[in-house]
Amino acid sequence: MPLRLSRRGFASLLAMTPFLSPARAQDSWADIERQAKGQTVYFNAWAGSPQVNAYIAWAADELNKRYGLTLEHVKLTDTAEAVRRVRDEVRAEKDGSADLIWINGENFHVMKEEQLLFGPFAEDLPNFALVDVDGKPTTRVDFAEGTEGLESPWGMAQLTFFADGARLDTPPMSMMELLDLAKEEPGRITYPAPPDFHGDTFIKQALAETIDDRMLLPVSIDKETFVEASRPLFEYLDQLHPHLWREGKQFPQSQAQVTQMLADGELLMGLTFNPNEPANLVMAGTLPGATIAWQNRDGSIGNTHFVAIPINSKASAAAQVTANFLLSPEAQARKADIKLWGDPTVLDMDKLTRAQRALFSHLKVAGSVMKPSRTIPEPHGSWVPLIEAAWLERYGT
Repeated sequence: MPLRLSRRGFASLLAMTPFLSPARAQDSWADIERQAKGQTVYFNAWAGSPQVNAYIAWAADELNKRYGLTLEHVKLTDTAEAVRRVRDEVRAEKDGSADLIWINGENFHVMKEEQLLFGPFAEDLPNFALVDVDGKPTTRVDFAEGTEGLESPWGMAQLTFFADGARLDTPPMSMMELLDLAKEEPGRITYPAPPDFHGDTFIKQALAETIDDRMLLPVSIDKETFVEASRPLFEYLDQLHPHLWREGKQFPQSQAQVTQMLADGELLMGLTFNPNEPANLVMAGTLPGATIAWQNRDGSIGNTHFVAIPINSKASAAAQVTANFLLSPEAQARKADIKLWGDPTVLDMDKLTRAQRALFSHLKVAGSVMKPSRTIPEPHGSWVPLIEAAWLERYGT
């Protein structure tokens, strides 16, 4: 059986659980920084991108210089590896091999449910005060699951559309406007077929803009309720599809294919879940300098990725210092720089000083989203298999 610990009663169990670090609530931030000095943080993080790896290496250098701690990047191909390892260690009452994990979605849900996480700590971090918790509600909600201070926001993803501004000077700012554009420009718009992630996200956006009761989106849904709630969605798609590429009888298999078709002039617009991707494509010469990017005016489906501390971390103080540094304006601006990584910030620009905002001034380049919209949180995970099955039954070939 997994070790079941009350998160808020965590401090009272320290004497019974020798490998656990002191609770954050008992210490001032100065105490945390003093404890962090000399500790090593084993940061379990996906390592599939040279830009990500280089960024973590930079952060490690800065953390060592500023706080005297060591950050070791434990390179993962799948975050579930780290989750399984923590579970096994906690069951065996062993010291942890992970001190910080890059995480979100189902992996967070599992660790929260099995009470494998240290905390709550995130909202006690000094830099959390700079987070845009209102405009980006997913900084406190991870795929419809409340974070409850058990993970600290690190970066954003949000559905973004893009096009050559020389060919499309007035972009559609809603799914209904996209339908109007598709009727005006038949065969020039499409999206990837589910279960492609970007295709699913396009459909979630249409769902969020057509559903009669948005209060259903963050809750678990059964098939019977889904059929009725999704009726406006499929009525919308029935109207849209005849005007799409190949009359909606065929769909690209990936977002990359859609982007290539846009670059080749076959399509009028593309889509991405990384708001900085269009600017990256402009810099790479794949898209023209006139490229524009936008998000729907009333909100765009998005989520946040986080860092979390396992409950059996041997260096929870240094892990908290690391999480706080990753939320600093300097670290967030560097991460958002498309020349270095291009991962959007979780911070609220209105909460920053003029000097701190200036760190982000280089981000507004060709292909950037000039007016980001508010984030619409992902629907509950139970929606996705029902959406995919219904879509394939209705439109699959």
